[in-house]
Amino acid sequence: MDGSEDVPKDFIKLKSEKLSVDEVSELVISPYCGAVSLFIGTTRNNFEGKNVIRLEYEAYTSMAETEIKKICRDIRQKWPSVKHIAVYHRLGVVPITEASVIIAVSSPHRAESLEAVMYCINTLKASVPIWKKEIYEDEYSWKENKECFWANSEK
Repeated sequence: MDGSEDVPKDFIKLKSEKLSVDEVSELVISPYCGAVSLFIGTTRNNFEGKNVIRLEYEAYTSMAETEIKKICRDIRQKWPSVKHIAVYHRLGVVPITEASVIIAVSSPHRAESLEAVMYCINTLKASVPIWKKEIYEDEYSWKENKECFWANSEK
């Protein structure tokens, strides 16, 4: 098998259906890689003492996809050995315990894939136009990411 049969690919999807860890991780598997690292962000049932009922996500989809593509390009510059990258983000209602985001990265060795996954989620939260609404028992709150550069620019 030569390298041309497994060219590096980026898989980016924003969707309202339930996310599958198996589907996302299988996208990045490569015979040239000994590591697949995953990050799965799930809805938890609490925030600062309040009971969270569910989350709801909205996105400026075309801009979000463009920003995620930029993150993938940055990853490939920082970690040239990275083979495949998958970034799936759920939109709409995300019940407790279900995944809001799944990121998978494959590389020949674990260090690069682990570092790339960490960089990807941190950068995604800081720069991609996806908004989270937390629904509590008797109220709701739109949440900004603390990492988000445009939310912190006037502070």
